Amino acid sequence: QVQLVESGGGLVQAGGSLRLSCAASGRTFSSFVMVWFRQAPGKEREFVAGISWTGGRTYYADSVKGRFTISRDSAKNTVYLQMNSLKPEDTAVYYCAAKFGIMSYASDAMDYWGKGTLVTVSS
Repeated sequence: QVQLVESGGGLVQAGGSLRLSCAASGRTFSSFVMVWFRQAPGKEREFVAGISWTGGRTYYADSVKGRFTISRDSAKNTVYLQMNSLKPEDTAVYYCAAKFGIMSYASDAMDYWGKGTLVTVSS
């Protein structure tokens, strides 16, 4: 059974940092891309960042480029999202997702989802 478990969310002041983790289990993810999405209250889920499991190629939404960094530790089967210079508009539930094959920015293309972790950035 595939599981994606996010952790690391919380309350932080604007300008602060958080690191989210996504622990993956239940299968081999070497042919997957791992993706972070977020959903703010009253808004649609949106792409944040993605990484290929093997090659380490990374992808970012324009809104987080230069502030967020996605990485993965293959030995630990874990993907990270380092978030710096946080803004109130980054407040959202952050979801980890996995997609077999090539990268996609569409949430409906994902094969597996975690349950999410809440990030709240106060002004």
